[in-house]
Amino acid sequence: MRTTFDAEADAAYITLVPERESGRSVRNETVETTGGTVVLDFDQAGVLLGVEVLGATRLLDGAFLAGAERIDQQ
Repeated sequence: MRTTFDAEADAAYITLVPERESGRSVRNETVETTGGTVVLDFDQAGVLLGVEVLGATRLLDGAFLAGAERIDQQ
């Protein structure tokens, strides 16, 4: 599992599969909630590949985000 966080976009992505190939995600399910949006990415077989969290600082625990790889500081 890999977690990335972009503080500028206030977005996090949690990758649930060992290798996530570009274009593998073919279906998304979006959940709007107070404070943000959660997008679930699925492959052709219905396997959950990852979770995108928009409004991450409001929806995720601060300690969890602190451990994420920062992609806005590269």
